[in-house]
Amino acid sequence: MNPPTPPSPNAPPPTPSDALPGAAPAVEAVAQMREQISRVVIGQREVIDQVLAALLAGGHVLLEGVPGVGKTLLALALARTFGGGFKRMQFTADLMPSDVTGHSIYRTDIGEFRIRRGPVFCHLFLADEINRAPAKTQAALLEAMQEQQVSIEGHSLALEQPFMVLATQNPLEHEGTYPLPEAQLDRFLLKVNVDYPGAEDELAIVRQVTAGRVGDRLEVDAVQPVVGPQDIMALQRATGALLVDDRVLDYAVRLVRRSRTWTGLRQGTGPRGAIALVRTARAFAILAGREFVLPDDVKRAVAPVLRHRVAVSPELEMSGQTPDHVLAALVEDVEAPRQ
Repeated sequence: MNPPTPPSPNAPPPTPSDALPGAAPAVEAVAQMREQISRVVIGQREVIDQVLAALLAGGHVLLEGVPGVGKTLLALALARTFGGGFKRMQFTADLMPSDVTGHSIYRTDIGEFRIRRGPVFCHLFLADEINRAPAKTQAALLEAMQEQQVSIEGHSLALEQPFMVLATQNPLEHEGTYPLPEAQLDRFLLKVNVDYPGAEDELAIVRQVTAGRVGDRLEVDAVQPVVGPQDIMALQRATGALLVDDRVLDYAVRLVRRSRTWTGLRQGTGPRGAIALVRTARAFAILAGREFVLPDDVKRAVAPVLRHRVAVSPELEMSGQTPDHVLAALVEDVEAPRQ
């Protein structure tokens, strides 16, 4: 089925529907979102799929990559596909928790305290270089990410739905940074590595960005909204209802349990890792155009789901082995169920 013609640039966002029942409409809607994002984010197909998978699973993403590989552009394009509110915040060493969540302010004109909401009150929040902020500011996102709410002066304020955090960090610069603690890393459903594009893709990027433009402003005008925020919530419900055979569930659990005894890892992952594997595998099935989950969906989810939940042993780390290398060997060792 061919996707419908995108609306014109001046057309209003589509009216959100009450529901997108079943997996078939979800498959079509996600394919349209992927196509729209790919118009401006070139050469990062797997990265786009992983971020879309996190959105479908109702999770958050930690993006790691050097500057200039399109992390902010990806977030902008994603928000535009569903007409979601987008806020970007540069995390720095002097950033306070209230700068993120908001604070109470005394209004002299009315003689009362009123709550001023911070930038986290949006659909898609981009925490740029999150590891440059101190621990207390990083922790300000914990409640928002886990409970979908923010507490200010004893008041619990619900966040807009759907709500997603995209946090970025630079793997090359560590001076003046505050590494995320394990408790906060575990709140991210996926850790997505954004690498350099291939030669042909990089040529296409340079051609697109320099064609008749002045400056380096991020342009997402080519991206059209194809669904609304309420539709995203319906897509999440459809993803969560996707059929997962007990053998596939058992496979995800065996992979996680094996990580706790694997000689190449000094730290395995807990039950939340298995839960995240299943949630992400469901989303990958939708992205693949299927209404059921295969063991291959679980395998595809292993690296982005577990790479930030495990720790490589010092011996392998000194030899240049990364979590991805070790996890690939672990997957080869654990037998997958036969279809």
